[in-house]
Amino acid sequence: MSKDATLSPLKQALLAIERLEARVRRAEGAAHAPLAIIGMACRLPGGADSPAALWDLLREGRDATREIPRERWDVDAWYSDDPDAPGKMNVRRGGFLADIASFDAAFFGISPPTAEAMDPQHRLLLEVGWEALEDAGLAPHALRGSSAGVFVGITSNEYATLLLQHRGTTGFDGHCITGTPLYSAAGRLSYTLGLHGPSMSVDTACSSSLTALHLACQSLRNGECRWALVAGVNLLLTPEITSALCRTGALAPDGRCKTFDSSADGFARGEGCGVLVLARLDDALADGCRVRAVVRSSGVNHDGASSGFTVPNGRAQEALIRKTWQDARVDPSDVDYVEAHGTGTELGDPVELRALVGALGQARPSDRPLLVGSAKTNLGHCESAAGVAGVMKVVLALEHGELPPHLHLDQPSSHIPWDEIPVRVTRERTPWPRGERRRLAGVSSFGLGGTNAHVLLEEAPAAPARTTAARRPWHLLCLSARSEAALCEQARRLRAHLAAHPEQQLADVAYTTSVGRAHFARRAVLRASSAPGAIALLDTLIEGRADPALRVGRVADPLPRVAFLFEGLGEVRPGAARSLHESSTVFREALDRCDELLRPQLSLSLTRLLCEESSERIDARIARPALFALEYALAEAWRSWGVEPRAVAGSDVGELVALCVAGSIPLNEALALAARGEPAPRSGRPARIELCASFKDLTGSSHVVEIGPPSGGRDAWQVLCDHLAALHVEGVPIDWEAFTRGLDCRRVELPTYPFERRRYWIHDVISGSAPANGVAPQPPAAAPAAPAAHANGGPPAPDALPSAAVPGSSAGVPAPPAGEIETIIAEQLQMLSQVLEEQLRLLEQAAK
Repeated sequence: MSKDATLSPLKQALLAIERLEARVRRAEGAAHAPLAIIGMACRLPGGADSPAALWDLLREGRDATREIPRERWDVDAWYSDDPDAPGKMNVRRGGFLADIASFDAAFFGISPPTAEAMDPQHRLLLEVGWEALEDAGLAPHALRGSSAGVFVGITSNEYATLLLQHRGTTGFDGHCITGTPLYSAAGRLSYTLGLHGPSMSVDTACSSSLTALHLACQSLRNGECRWALVAGVNLLLTPEITSALCRTGALAPDGRCKTFDSSADGFARGEGCGVLVLARLDDALADGCRVRAVVRSSGVNHDGASSGFTVPNGRAQEALIRKTWQDARVDPSDVDYVEAHGTGTELGDPVELRALVGALGQARPSDRPLLVGSAKTNLGHCESAAGVAGVMKVVLALEHGELPPHLHLDQPSSHIPWDEIPVRVTRERTPWPRGERRRLAGVSSFGLGGTNAHVLLEEAPAAPARTTAARRPWHLLCLSARSEAALCEQARRLRAHLAAHPEQQLADVAYTTSVGRAHFARRAVLRASSAPGAIALLDTLIEGRADPALRVGRVADPLPRVAFLFEGLGEVRPGAARSLHESSTVFREALDRCDELLRPQLSLSLTRLLCEESSERIDARIARPALFALEYALAEAWRSWGVEPRAVAGSDVGELVALCVAGSIPLNEALALAARGEPAPRSGRPARIELCASFKDLTGSSHVVEIGPPSGGRDAWQVLCDHLAALHVEGVPIDWEAFTRGLDCRRVELPTYPFERRRYWIHDVISGSAPANGVAPQPPAAAPAAPAAHANGGPPAPDALPSAAVPGSSAGVPAPPAGEIETIIAEQLQMLSQVLEEQLRLLEQAAK
């Protein structure tokens, strides 16, 4: 009978209510659980190929826009200073990446034909996604088979147009079908990493990546995934959309976002890729992850029936922001900063600021105005990647305790009542240090189709004080790559990093290289006791020299068969196990267990004997059990690190250890035999591991680990580290997480993998160069003006983009044969006619 059954009906009912209320509280807590951003990576304009490079660009107030690269399209042929010139563009600048054709296909096991047909946006996602996981200190291969989710904000697939134009319908094959659709962007990343969690590509135009972040937050809180990769990617490959946007007046002629300035006259198009790695905060802290920032809440809504399909709705923006902060149970007056959508349009900027003031400006202290800024003034409007770029800016500002300057604000917009609102734009670097009050910030993105997204970020919790964990005299740094060249480059990067970051503890660096990186076939392991020592060994590796503390090699095929050979006649010195006892939790526990079992017989402490230095020799009566305890504890340590022997052998007391490790005799019996000086029994329980009579019988094993006391005055931990390094280089699986058990090691930021890229493009036909027929690309024929663009920035809807462009005039595509041009133009004109008729019908309907 249960205890509840003895209660009265009334008490049982009250108890049931209490349990239900507890369940409700747990459910509500899960729905509002804070989430951690534990990793970031990016490729953004201005050479911002890492979070550190992005921060340098932002902090220094650099404008990353530049003239449209000729490899995209011939800007001279397309340019006209007349904004109404049909089939032209009145901008020459934007936020462009330096190289989008290069990709390390071999690294991801992708064939050249597949790589050539793969949208370069998808390629960026693979490389940047890998870098983000490494930044998080998560070995990508360790996530294989997990429920990790992938959420990608992506809007365009212009590469498919280029492929179709270049190859024609007959050459548009299966590689193109899987390599270009939007759904493949997320699917390819999940497939390559072997992830089983939710995987989706999200297209809400300019709010795509922030909407993807919102969906990832829901999935994490619902328990659908334990980790989430959130990405935004955008590339500008063809000129037609830019041309159409120019004719709507959406783009700034000078190619810069002048957000909140009186000269704001449109936005600058930009491109790039950013990836975030998220986990529930409790999980991240339990896993020892480095938390870069916390996502407290997120929200998404729609403009609804605003004054026009592409016109922002300030009331909808205000309602979203207010609800997002209410869901986080945060007082809106506590917010410090908002990373604004801020595209620099005459209509969109005032609408956004009024919405911010309505949601967050009430009851604000007069000395704490709401700070706002926008990374678009640095990078241009990266469209579907803009949201994640804004999040990264805020995360970096929280980490560095400083808000970077907002650019191109010379004369504040007269459409904004600056004297009447509690808002200040961060026109210069603004201190934002950690203090008694938690720092909070919002990030906004508003999409062309009316989808609005807002995210609330909070500073990361302060790192807990380090425990008084065991210290190790030597640490192992693991490097690996798919080629010798990449391994050498990785060594160069790590060397530069260690020299630039002397504040990082070597134990943390070693921990991150071992548990936070995938281990490839070409490997190097460094045994170092200090950062200068590690730098010297990295120089040795780079220069191709040898050193006893450096192991370099390639994984053996087949993998080595490991055997343990236990010594029986080695001399055990006092203090011989000191470094092992201090460095390995498992060794310490095993040795202490032997000490506890033997103390009644020996009337002394083996642990003290083996861990305290002394000039006296160990008595012969004690030497045998001392040797047994040392070797048994070493074997337990090896096995705890994942090194399981296929066979064991030993002589004298070493044979007793072998029998015990193999499971033939229990530990207490083996210790008693060693203490009495008796030989190993000829019979026992069936062994779990192959028992060999001598070293000669271990010849079937390709790597024999000799276990015994150190000789020649060498430190025992040093000897063990060298053995472990040799096994790892040969490919023996090592449980590096177990190797660091008992140490307060933390994942730290280190250089990511050095990809070896080569060019994959549409048969390397570069836009702007003369095609095979000798005719240079020409801008398209005249086209009717397109409808007005969204005031928030971003291209008009696809069905509102009429263009009479001749296929073949885009980047990387030769012009079609002259005989086909008339037919193509006729088809394009017929399509334009249908679009215009539909627009006229809608206008007439609206007028009625």
